[in-house]
Amino acid sequence: MNFIELVKKRQSDRHYLDKPVEKEKINRCLEAARLAPSATNSQPWEFIVVSDDSKRRAVANALISPTIQFNKFAASAPVLVVVNSWRPKLSVSIAGILKNKQFNLIDTGIASEHFCLQAAEEGLGTCMLGWFNEKKIKNILSIKAPKRPYLVISLGYPARPARTKKRRPLDKIAKHI
Repeated sequence: MNFIELVKKRQSDRHYLDKPVEKEKINRCLEAARLAPSATNSQPWEFIVVSDDSKRRAVANALISPTIQFNKFAASAPVLVVVNSWRPKLSVSIAGILKNKQFNLIDTGIASEHFCLQAAEEGLGTCMLGWFNEKKIKNILSIKAPKRPYLVISLGYPARPARTKKRRPLDKIAKHI
């Protein structure tokens, strides 16, 4: 498919079929993420693919809290991918301080979207989740400093077709000067 069709297909899926995801498809998603650009080629990301049922359930439980339940759907995803990041090389860290930007998070977001776009190409659905109990996920997956989980991506075969996107019109988000 062409790129705009792919972007239209990529959405935040919250309903998955009870069907395992083939390792080859997951690896192509990881390869797409690996090829993402990053500031000074620092590549400040790591993707932990959680498909073991007990660990996946434990990570899914860390995505909800007594007061915030909107990530409960993730328990139905056959795969959860924990995306770790860390502070980059000294040159990027200094630039980040001078510009008041966390380049590692920008870079990790780009790599994560590459993962999700490849998943859409593979016929898979994803949803990026930022609300979770970081300490629990670190303990479940033995994540040590300086690595830190920033996103969890649910991954599976979507149970519902792609929706028509509702977005602001182009003239409201872009200016030609």
